Amino acid sequence: MLYIQYMRDVHLKAIDLNLLTALGALLSQRSVSRAAREIGLSQPAMSRALDRLRHLFGDELMLRSGAGMVLTARAEALAPQVQEILADIRALVAEPRFDPSSEHRTLRIAAVDSLTTLLFPGVMARLLEEAPHVDLRAVPIAADIARRLQSGDIDLTFALANYPLAAGTHSETLMDDRLALIMRRDHPAARNGPLSLAAYAALTHVTVSVFGDGSTEADAALAAAGLERRIGLTTPHFTSALMAVARTDMVTVLSHAFARQFAEALDLVLLDPPLEPAVLKITMVWHAARKHDRLLAWLRGVFRQVASGVADQVPPRG
Repeated sequence: MLYIQYMRDVHLKAIDLNLLTALGALLSQRSVSRAAREIGLSQPAMSRALDRLRHLFGDELMLRSGAGMVLTARAEALAPQVQEILADIRALVAEPRFDPSSEHRTLRIAAVDSLTTLLFPGVMARLLEEAPHVDLRAVPIAADIARRLQSGDIDLTFALANYPLAAGTHSETLMDDRLALIMRRDHPAARNGPLSLAAYAALTHVTVSVFGDGSTEADAALAAAGLERRIGLTTPHFTSALMAVARTDMVTVLSHAFARQFAEALDLVLLDPPLEPAVLKITMVWHAARKHDRLLAWLRGVFRQVASGVADQVPPRG
């Protein structure tokens, strides 16, 4: 019995996986040249593989018959077994099929309130249907976002396309939006049509400062024109900015897609601002270490689809 086991071990060690692949091609193609083309070998290399296989199995395996070749009885018996073994090996090394419904994860996403309002309801509707065990946790964006992405504390965040990316991060476009000048419907300035930059600067403003630095591109544009404005309120939340202009004669400039969701309920008007550029290109950002995370890639696809529906509702500037 020990001798038989030893011989089995020696026989198994003699099997080269490349030989097994060659055998599968030979048995299915019944031609050295066609089998060589199938797996990308030269014909001489396939002929040498056939010689080694004949020695390994102690059988001719393939015999010439007229213009072609036929399988021996041993080869005919081997054919279905070899194909099954090759299929098992391919399944062993192949990446398992991704099924979001079988995932049990909690993903942490850093986002401002405008994006959680615009996108998260639609995204969660998809998750509850297709990935019912995946939960999202929305957390505030902060100045240490790059470190939190790298550490894995945050899985995904959002940024404007013109913001420089931190080292080691990837991004892709989420949606195109644009800026809107927002005020209450019966605001005195709402009757004057498009505002000049000077008329815009004369109003009292609400600004949104996510990182608390207070600097804006609007102020830079005004300074370049020799103008400055009064900022009556600075807030980290887009929702509170809308609520403030709905109750006062202050104005704000922010996402058209976000503001239009509240325009009717808060009796707001959305105008074109006298600022350039007015386009907002929003991206999704994640760390390079997560590039092979298939759940995260799937979730980004869900965000893209939901965002596409939101962006379609934004009218062109005009």
